[in-house]
Amino acid sequence: MSATNTASTKKPLYLLFTANAISGFSQGLSMLAIPWYFARQNQSSTFTFAYGIITVIVLFFGLYAGTLVDRFSRKKNFLAVNIICGILLFSIALSGYYFQSIQPFWVIAVFGITLLNYNIHYPTLYAFAHEITEPTEYQRVNSWIEIVGQSTSILSGALAAILLDGVDPSVSKLAGFHLNLHINIPRWEIWEVFMLDASTYFIAVILIANIKYTPHKHVTIELGSVYKRVQTGFTYLKANRSLLIFGFFSYSVFAALLVCIHSLLPIYVEKHLNENGSVFAAADLIYAIGALGAGLFVGKVFASTQSVKAIIWLTFLASALFLWAFLSQQVWIIYVFCLLMGFSNAGIRVLRLTYFFQHIPNEVMGRVNSIFNMSNVLTRSIFIFLFSVPFFTTGHQIVWAFLIVSVYLAFSAAILWKVKDK
Repeated sequence: MSATNTASTKKPLYLLFTANAISGFSQGLSMLAIPWYFARQNQSSTFTFAYGIITVIVLFFGLYAGTLVDRFSRKKNFLAVNIICGILLFSIALSGYYFQSIQPFWVIAVFGITLLNYNIHYPTLYAFAHEITEPTEYQRVNSWIEIVGQSTSILSGALAAILLDGVDPSVSKLAGFHLNLHINIPRWEIWEVFMLDASTYFIAVILIANIKYTPHKHVTIELGSVYKRVQTGFTYLKANRSLLIFGFFSYSVFAALLVCIHSLLPIYVEKHLNENGSVFAAADLIYAIGALGAGLFVGKVFASTQSVKAIIWLTFLASALFLWAFLSQQVWIIYVFCLLMGFSNAGIRVLRLTYFFQHIPNEVMGRVNSIFNMSNVLTRSIFIFLFSVPFFTTGHQIVWAFLIVSVYLAFSAAILWKVKDK
């Protein structure tokens, strides 16, 4: 293939990565700001309960989202989702500027909109990348999706560490460390964060609109009813039981991570470590560095190891990390926890996606991914409602949630080990 043809086939991927990075940057900032917004007002139980309700809604929406991914052009799906989310967030942010305040309901609404968006965004991203990528490039492209995504998370985490609580020169402490910064950076209001988020959706629309591509594989579109299209995904997995079990339990670290970041970590930082929002944001930044490392090196680290076995070892690692957090009460340990959790989760995602790309037909990719997402959402719902009980938000009791998650991850790794050769 000539250099010109290579460049032309890679340009759609570059535009896709760039659009994903720009919108992902502000999404990450919003998703950090919202849990901390409620933690600062001692309303973490309220937020966690609302998060549980949103997760149940996402559970049912996820299946429908999968049919949209496989029914319509992946490019059109991206455009529609970014336009809708951009308009909704812009409207909510504008009301905040107008009234100089914002009701908690609308803050939770932004969180819900973003979670619903994720259920179309990521299945579309992976199906689109699969559609326009040569089979020999699957692991490389999946690694780059992770690298680009986590690089933007690092930037959003760094900015969040500064903006969530601001920087006061009279209190020379940032991310849990004493620093002589001698600078003053005001704390951003939550609606200012939302306005930044809205603007990046519109930038992503412009970039996606300019993607021109020729698919590397023919995709057969199923035109039946929504019910029939959903049923096709379940039928495919029923005929591939080992893939079903692998998909369900290989998502366990991802479920644990989302519950931790959005529900457990803000409380752990504020109540157990007695630290401020910059520690919470810095922990997310450090997680992203670990995830970036996975994108760069997971293929080399596990080059001689079967993908399924590598996923099992990374799941055991995550279980050990949650146990360590349960036993500790130091800032540096939670930073190491986040660094290695980032490597574990992102490494599993790269390996799992490559496995899916090799074993799942593109025409059912969206629905199969959505079924796995649905099972993942159901798992998260159980944990979220459990950890919304006031017991876990009182004093240092949040550590018991980390122990429960550790046991769950160890169980998942054991199941994966049992079915690894089937």
